[in-house]
Amino acid sequence: MDFSLKAAIQRLIFLFALFAGLYFAKPFLVPVAFGALLAMLLLPVALRLEKKMNRALAVLLCIAGLILILSGIIALLSWQVSDMAGNAAKMEQQVMQMINTVKQQISTSLGISPQKQQQMLQQQQQSGGGGLSGGITHFLQSFVGMLGNFVLVLVYIFLFLYFRNRLKGFILRKTKTENQESVRDMIDKSQEVAGKYISGLALMIVCLWVLYGIGFTIAGVKGALFFAILCGLLEIIPFIGNITGTAITILGVVAQGGGPEMIIAVAVTYAIVQTFQSYVLEPLIVGANVNINPLFTIMVIVLGELLWGVPGMILAIPLLAIAKIICDHVPELQPYGYLFGEDRKKGNTQWVDKIKGWFGRKS
Repeated sequence: MDFSLKAAIQRLIFLFALFAGLYFAKPFLVPVAFGALLAMLLLPVALRLEKKMNRALAVLLCIAGLILILSGIIALLSWQVSDMAGNAAKMEQQVMQMINTVKQQISTSLGISPQKQQQMLQQQQQSGGGGLSGGITHFLQSFVGMLGNFVLVLVYIFLFLYFRNRLKGFILRKTKTENQESVRDMIDKSQEVAGKYISGLALMIVCLWVLYGIGFTIAGVKGALFFAILCGLLEIIPFIGNITGTAITILGVVAQGGGPEMIIAVAVTYAIVQTFQSYVLEPLIVGANVNINPLFTIMVIVLGELLWGVPGMILAIPLLAIAKIICDHVPELQPYGYLFGEDRKKGNTQWVDKIKGWFGRKS
């Protein structure tokens, strides 16, 4: 067999084995990946605290701060939901009117009576998981699993931060002496790019909360803050999240009995905020921390969803950015790093660099 063909077949088999391993190891790898990325985010804070106290206490304080922030977001959402509960009866009436209207349209267009439609829905629910009891059981199982994964992620954050020197030392001991300086640089840059991406994304989400909150309030949406927070949080899912959040907001407006003017106002708010995000927030806040070209950005998000679902979509971009840094530091893999990357055009980023200069930041 020709040597080049044999090498190509071996690489293809390796890729299949790699993707199969990633798919079947999802329950193990997803919490590890989230724990590692969040540990990289908290590392600068931990280093500052370690100057004043021992490492274990510093790491615990970092994790406590993270839990406090997440608890605050959940409390804010709960407050908004309870505030909207006063209009629940009216919203339920609007939803029932919408459902009846849709049923009548189906009956007129397709000749399927409302009674037959109700019977079909009941059969679908029974075949899909045992009706209401099956849905409740599935929800409880999902909630328990999510809570378990969250605790596991917190444990991984603590362990990664506490044993970071040993992990780094292991990597350096597996490296030849002449390559250790390059490997140190690779580790530092990987930590930096992951931390900056996550912190930049968090800051951008806060900005989106403000922008969506102002826009939805002007549009007259009830529970504007709730929908603004929801749209901002869904931004962690690239491309799909913001569209999903706006779609939910429009459905909420319809359920509230909002007219076409309010729906148009929500759509206009979405268009304005997304334009501002694409041309101002992302270049200014996130910047060139993740220097991946759009082709591989989309491809890795699709691949992440196929392998790990929604967590894969969230993790895809920072993990690819780390993979690019590794490729850039390994001579044999540098062509792949070039393939993943994107050339920055000075003319397109000059104004961003100027604004960052006002705050003493350089991209």
